[in-house]
Amino acid sequence: MMHPVTASSDASRGPVPQRGTLIIVSSPSGAGKTTLTRRLLEEFAAATPGLAFSVSYTTRPQRPGEVDGRDYHFITPAEFEHMIERGEFAEHAFVHGNRYGTAQAPIEAALTAGRDVIFDVDWQGASALAARWPNDSLKIFILPPDLDILASRLRTRATDAPEVIERRLRKAIEELGHFDEYQHLIVNDDLNRAYSVLRAVYLTRRFGSADRPDVAHRLGELAAVVEGNRGSGAEAHARRLVGRA
Repeated sequence: MMHPVTASSDASRGPVPQRGTLIIVSSPSGAGKTTLTRRLLEEFAAATPGLAFSVSYTTRPQRPGEVDGRDYHFITPAEFEHMIERGEFAEHAFVHGNRYGTAQAPIEAALTAGRDVIFDVDWQGASALAARWPNDSLKIFILPPDLDILASRLRTRATDAPEVIERRLRKAIEELGHFDEYQHLIVNDDLNRAYSVLRAVYLTRRFGSADRPDVAHRLGELAAVVEGNRGSGAEAHARRLVGRA
């Protein structure tokens, strides 16, 4: 079960050992960031201090199966404008013809209380969030195995019209060009392997890279997974995808 960050989220009932972290995950549409972030949430949402999902505001239409307040806060363009005027957003942008934004007050409250917050955002949102909270941000970019697989994933989605899918594919190429703005790159050529790397990156950021008696996770082994990913050729793969090799 996902635990969204809301205006009422507050874990400040006692002292906390450290400030929380923003886990900012980006990728082109179809590369798997939503699947991976939800899996991380399913594992750690109930942990202490806990991992929460930042529910964005959007003006786009609600899709079948989506729940208002869980997947997004669905609001009108006028409501979105009022939130901008009141300075409520930490970041907001136009994406695929719709507006998306992250409210800053609940995020700051969660961080101050020591809670980690995970974001599923595009490169524009990631850049704005990292600029707002530079010391709290952990930026991770998910890469597709290749562009043909990415295109196939987008075209087999039943939720979007063909012209929307083509626009998303063009946008995906642009999104890939920002891979070098991220601290970690993960190639999603195998979902379980990609998740093991994402999990290791998160846990070593939260608890460090040395084994600790008060932490059940084998941090030394997880740190080795992170280092192995750094030497896996993910950056060279990203360069090939965007034609920089």
